[in-house]
Amino acid sequence: MKNLVEILKTLADENRLRMLMLLNEKELCVCQLMGITELSQPMVSRNLSLLYRAGFLEERREGKLKFYRVGKNLSPLHKEMLRLLRKSISEDESFKKDLETLQECTEFQKLTGRCDMKTFKEFINRKRQKLRRVV
Repeated sequence: MKNLVEILKTLADENRLRMLMLLNEKELCVCQLMGITELSQPMVSRNLSLLYRAGFLEERREGKLKFYRVGKNLSPLHKEMLRLLRKSISEDESFKKDLETLQECTEFQKLTGRCDMKTFKEFINRKRQKLRRVV
């Protein structure tokens, strides 16, 4: 019962849900998640740490970058929670927007050929400029 309560507490945050659903799509580094969610590095790192401790994520290091993905060997409880979340969020407009931004971020990264904090700050700035032009 205690494990379930801790998992539910961890999932009771919109930003953590967004990150978990993005990581369910593909492996991402902290700076990519910053670019997509427009959250600060400390906020992204803190939420990733909570998801990791709750048993949802695996991490790996590549130089200075830390990459996260949904764990391959999730417990049955974690798998079921993830399945329910995917089903519940699949038609959510903010989730669809996150997926669209994930695609844009991936394309921008391929274009620049880099994966670092500077690249994703540039991505965020371009994204904001694009929004200003639309409004």
